[in-house]
Amino acid sequence: MTLEQQDKKYVLQTYARNYTNFVKGVGSTLYDDEGKDYIDFASGIGVNSVGHGHPILVEAIAQQAQSIIHISNLQVIEPQAKLAQKIVELSGYDMGIFFANSGAEANEGAIKIARKYGETQFEKKRYKVITLEHSFHGRTITTVKATGQESFHTPHFSPYPDGFSYEKSIADVYKAIDSETVAVLIELVQGEGGVEPFDKAEIQNLSAHLKSKDILLIVDEVQTGVYRTGEFLASNLYEIEPDIITLAKGLGGGMPIGAVMTTHKEILTFGEHGSTFGGNYLSSRAGLAVLEILSSLDDEGIIDEMHLYFSQKSKQLVQRYPKLFDKEVGLGLMRGLRAKDAQIQSAIVQNCMSQGLIVLKAGRNTVRFLPSITISKDEIDEGFRRFEKAINTL
Repeated sequence: MTLEQQDKKYVLQTYARNYTNFVKGVGSTLYDDEGKDYIDFASGIGVNSVGHGHPILVEAIAQQAQSIIHISNLQVIEPQAKLAQKIVELSGYDMGIFFANSGAEANEGAIKIARKYGETQFEKKRYKVITLEHSFHGRTITTVKATGQESFHTPHFSPYPDGFSYEKSIADVYKAIDSETVAVLIELVQGEGGVEPFDKAEIQNLSAHLKSKDILLIVDEVQTGVYRTGEFLASNLYEIEPDIITLAKGLGGGMPIGAVMTTHKEILTFGEHGSTFGGNYLSSRAGLAVLEILSSLDDEGIIDEMHLYFSQKSKQLVQRYPKLFDKEVGLGLMRGLRAKDAQIQSAIVQNCMSQGLIVLKAGRNTVRFLPSITISKDEIDEGFRRFEKAINTL
């Protein structure tokens, strides 16, 4: 039985898989079982923030596995407490943190915090959450409903929780607020929605308006957080102070971990929220190693240097291939090329794989790049060389 046959027989087919079998990764390069190498411009959809096989992360995981992998959250977990402190210090916000296992779980936690805030802080209950069209917030029943893409709201999984609405633009959010609105949930750069950053002044004005109305601003930084867009958080880059922030993806460098941060540190009490695995010894220790690596690179200015270098390379492609691409989009190492149509987008992604380059799709016909934050200039150069070969075979 081949690996593909085994997968199709025993694994639920919820992904349109590519059946390349990767067996090793070094830096931002992957190797398949036949020895072919691939430049990784996807990093596991933004998860492998320090690349593959980083020695500091590998050592941290190995050492932790030799002592304690997991205990229950009914006992204090030393690396969890240290990781929470490190995140808060790097963010610059006065917040408390709850650890989960994924971005969807972090967003679930954020919505629960908002719902309790709406129940306890007003004379009349508030529970409605406004999100934006093209947004993506997760795959659970609640976070699917929070996602502003109708294609996710199929009748197969209905009925969905109520209390969510979607606006076309930031300007439309103001008009949608009513006496039952408790929060606005946004991504500062819409990842699945096409790597689309919002205007800084527009976000700052919205933040100020919500604060004046005692409405919570929830920023989904599952993809934008942990130096992906330049600063530790995109919220730092936009110079706003959200009430709730969610993290996941790059925080564990490949270990499953999510986090919800909030200024409302006393809002949840014993028994109101929990997670068996969330923030356990192994995932928290991995998170500490990731932040050790990336904060050091940030202090040295290397992250900004790589962001600029990658952006220059991707922008050059728009200039050279105007018949294929409308524009370059994104921030930091969360970038995309907006293809003329979906057919071009699909062909490029497929051809890139043939040329030994892994890229991603995103909405609005976008070819998306999410390389590791530690990617080297040589890997960037080779990746874009292969990208051009993929384009030239169209």
